[in-house]
Amino acid sequence: MPKIRTNRAAAKRFKKTGSGKYVYAKSFGSHILTKKSRKRKRSLRQSRIIDGTNMREIRQLLPNG
Repeated sequence: MPKIRTNRAAAKRFKKTGSGKYVYAKSFGSHILTKKSRKRKRSLRQSRIIDGTNMREIRQLLPNG
């Protein structure tokens, strides 16, 4: 049987926490920042935890990590 390959695109976007959850960075925070409010830009810097409804897909994309 061949080994299960990790999806490299997902590996670059998601990191596993110590408790087994996955963390990701929010999108839209890198350019065209002049029209975004200070509050919105500040919230874009925070990382988020993957919702439980998407955990099954993330685990399939990242079987080893």
